[in-house]
Amino acid sequence: MAMTAPPSGAYKIVAVPELYGDTIRRLGVEGTYVGGSEADSPWVPFGDNAAIRHLAFDVRDNVYVNILWIKGPGVIGTHKHRGRVWAIGLEGSFRYLEYDWVCKPGEFITETPGTAHTLVTDDPGGMKALFHMQGANEFYDEHGNHVETLDVWWFINHYETYCREHGLPINPALYL
Repeated sequence: MAMTAPPSGAYKIVAVPELYGDTIRRLGVEGTYVGGSEADSPWVPFGDNAAIRHLAFDVRDNVYVNILWIKGPGVIGTHKHRGRVWAIGLEGSFRYLEYDWVCKPGEFITETPGTAHTLVTDDPGGMKALFHMQGANEFYDEHGNHVETLDVWWFINHYETYCREHGLPINPALYL
């Protein structure tokens, strides 16, 4: 199917047949929209030099989506993923100490369960990247000792605690 321009800007909603329409209407969940303003999802501090903008929490599949912003050169500690991760660079650049590539805007990376790595940005302007994560992230100290596990429940608590402490409304569109 090729993309074509409509005649004189005319767009219309097309009724699409659905064999299981009643079941979908009864049990399905509508998609959501999260705008770009601080009211839709604030930047929540994540250490001294970073913040997270939470975009989605799916407790059924332990999935969470966010934008990580490291504001200048810095590091997010060594961590191991217990699920898959997809990321796309948005601004600046970042890399992992364990690999030989650097992710820049528009570039895409995958991380697989069981791999450990250390996220670093050397960019003077820092970095922003969109992360779609599934499963837990286990963080380790410089001696390889487990420090903390972050999963969908941790990220929900991170967001909700910040909102409550700052008198901000909790956005129901973030919950799938």
